[in-house]
Amino acid sequence: MGAFWHDYLYTPLLNFLIFLYNGPAAGNLGIAVIELTVLLRLALLPLTIVDERNRFRYEKLDLKVQTIERDFKDDTVKMKEKIRELLRQHKVNYWSKVGLLGVQGLVLVLLYQVFVAGVRLTRYEVLYSWVRMPQKVSSMFFGSDLGHRSLFWAGLVAGLLFLNIYTVQKQREHLVTKSDVMYLLTFPLATFVLLALLPMVKSVFVLTSMIFTMVVFGLRKAFFRVKLPE
Repeated sequence: MGAFWHDYLYTPLLNFLIFLYNGPAAGNLGIAVIELTVLLRLALLPLTIVDERNRFRYEKLDLKVQTIERDFKDDTVKMKEKIRELLRQHKVNYWSKVGLLGVQGLVLVLLYQVFVAGVRLTRYEVLYSWVRMPQKVSSMFFGSDLGHRSLFWAGLVAGLLFLNIYTVQKQREHLVTKSDVMYLLTFPLATFVLLALLPMVKSVFVLTSMIFTMVVFGLRKAFFRVKLPE
């Protein structure tokens, strides 16, 4: 398992990252990480499209979902059961989202392995023939080291996450519960604490992926609007 991880997951990612660093990123490792993230999201675009299709279907069911939430507000178990049944009837599922998060989670772990002790190119890190060995790899990005912790970048991710959750809840303000408010506050806070304890590269990766998702969502909203009943 260790050999598979190193040879087929870690080494390809390191090589592609150095390839981007040498070329399109022009010696900026932060830009290379952003490019890597965008290319990964483009490769996962089929899953992203399926996920957006499910979100579109869910939005079309919004009034029915709100009715269920209102009718079963005091019985959350029954409410969730009814909503699941409704989503199942209209073929709304979230396996695509699970796939998206799973692949991105794997890349996050690999990036952590790359940066946790600094980007080092020893005899254990083999570069492919088409990847040029850089004279020096600088991990500085906007004055901060990608391999070190950063409260600022963790705060950016947490702030954007808070705004996303707040926007969604604002659209359904009359149905927001105390647990929803707690989620609004605690999830971004927990995300901030977690990312603040990890190398800054994690925050850059997550932030880039979130912005990509927002762009795709914005394009979908612009071209495929949900028609509400009169």
